[in-house]
Amino acid sequence: MKQSIIMSRRALLATGGAALLATPFLGKGALAATTLRYGHMHTPASIAGAQAEWFAEAVAEKTGGEIAIQIFPNSQLGKLQELAEAVSTGSIAFSHNTAGAIGSLYAPFAAFDTPYLYRDVGHLMQVMDAQSPIMEELNEGLVGASGTRALYAFYFGTRNLTADREVKAPSDLSGVKIRSIPFPIYMATVEGLGAVPVPVDWAEVPTALATGVVNGQENPMNVLVSAKLYEVQSHVMLTGHIAAAQVVMMNDDVWNALSDANKEAVAAAATETRARASAEMLKTEASDLQALRDAGMTVVDESTGLDATAFKEAVQARVSREFDSQYGDLYAKIAAVA
Repeated sequence: MKQSIIMSRRALLATGGAALLATPFLGKGALAATTLRYGHMHTPASIAGAQAEWFAEAVAEKTGGEIAIQIFPNSQLGKLQELAEAVSTGSIAFSHNTAGAIGSLYAPFAAFDTPYLYRDVGHLMQVMDAQSPIMEELNEGLVGASGTRALYAFYFGTRNLTADREVKAPSDLSGVKIRSIPFPIYMATVEGLGAVPVPVDWAEVPTALATGVVNGQENPMNVLVSAKLYEVQSHVMLTGHIAAAQVVMMNDDVWNALSDANKEAVAAAATETRARASAEMLKTEASDLQALRDAGMTVVDESTGLDATAFKEAVQARVSREFDSQYGDLYAKIAAVA
C-alpha cells in the first residue's frame, strides 16, 4: 500500500518547497514505499550512528517495507542546531540529539542533561522512557512548541573530560580552553569543571583539538573511540559528570500522517532499538576505556589522584546558580522517580 506524507504549510514555507519529507520509490518487485530522512552528527562506526541503522531496519521490517528510512550520518544534513531545526521545519523526519540541544526548541528539555542529576543509568533511562510521566509531560510541550516529538531515548554513555594534559582538580583547568556543546547547560558545566568553555559544533571538534583552538573536550567513551580522539588528546579524566541519553526526534506532522498500523510499527521499532542501543553502550563502556589505554591515552581516576568530589561540588554549584530557578520543580520530580 502506498503511504503518503503531506508536508505542513509551515514546513513548506520554511524550506521553500524544495525539501520534501518523503519521496515515493519502487524497489524491484516491491510496493511503493515512503522514504523518510534521518540526519545525525555521528559516525556510522559509533553506537549512536549504528542505532539509527538498526531503527531503519526495524521500521522496514515491521511496516512490511512500506516505510524506508534513509540515514545521513556525519553532519551531512547540518550541525546540531540545524538538525534540530530541520526536524521542526519538516525538511527531515528524524534526528537524534542531546537533550540540551533540544532545549533550544523547548527549554525544559535541557534539564535532562543536567550534570550529576541521576543516581545511576537505570534512573536515567527510567526518567527518559517515552512512557514515563515526566517524558510525556515534556513531550507534550515539545510538540506544541516545535512540531517535533521525542520518539525514544537511548543511553549515550557517561561524559568524561579529555585534555592535552593531566587534570586532577578544577584548579588545574584555570584558563584552559575546553570545547563545549554550544548550548547553555553544557557551557555552565564546562565552566563548573574549572575551564574556559569554547562553543564548538561536534563536526569541528577534531580539527579544533588538533590545531589547539581548544585544549580538551568532554564526551562518552564510545565517542572518544569511534572519533579517534586519542589521536589528538593525551589524557582522559573519569569525571563522570553527565549520564546522558540521546533523544531521537520525529517531526510531528510525519507522525500524525502515519496509519495507525504504521504508528504501532514505528513505536515498536523505537522500543526495540532503544533497548538494543542502551545495552550495547553499557556493554562496551569498559572495553572502550581499555581501547583508549591501548591507544596510548593516560587514564586519570580517583586511584591516581582525581578529586571527583571537588569536580562534582564545583559543577553543581555553577549549574545550580543558573538553572535551579528554571528547572527546580523538574529536578524534584526526577529525584522522586524510584
